[in-house]
Amino acid sequence: MSSSQQRSGIGYDAHRFVEGRRLVLGGVEIPHARGLAGHSDADVLSHAIADALLGAAGERDIGHHFPNSDEAIRGISSLQILRRVEEILAEKKFRITNVDATLIAEAPKIGSHLDSMRENVAAALGIDVSCIGIKATTNEGMGALGRGEGMAALAVASIAQE
Repeated sequence: MSSSQQRSGIGYDAHRFVEGRRLVLGGVEIPHARGLAGHSDADVLSHAIADALLGAAGERDIGHHFPNSDEAIRGISSLQILRRVEEILAEKKFRITNVDATLIAEAPKIGSHLDSMRENVAAALGIDVSCIGIKATTNEGMGALGRGEGMAALAVASIAQE
């Protein structure tokens, strides 16, 4: 292995909207009539980022590290999951250099919350907010996401091993 190795990973997550849950994205509670179904807080953004980072490090996915059969983590904040992922990477001597993510949903509009999401994710990962990119788009009315049945997120992460 060279003195500094750069690696990248990609992550994806999707959850259905359900009644009676709050909507949390990047650790920010977003006002909306429905939340996302899931074992944790169902934060699709944080889950996609976690999978991107785990993949970059050659680790198994978020479901392996945080199984939905583990009652101890029911309702856990996904920012805690990101903190644990950062610890997993640090144990392997990786440092996070960049994260870029996109949320995909018809509603709600989340542009006014993006800076808070970036700050939360950066703090959870122990990196500067300038190393986090978060964007939002719609699915142009196509498919399950376009019908408003749920929300998805894609993420790419870069890490370096020193």
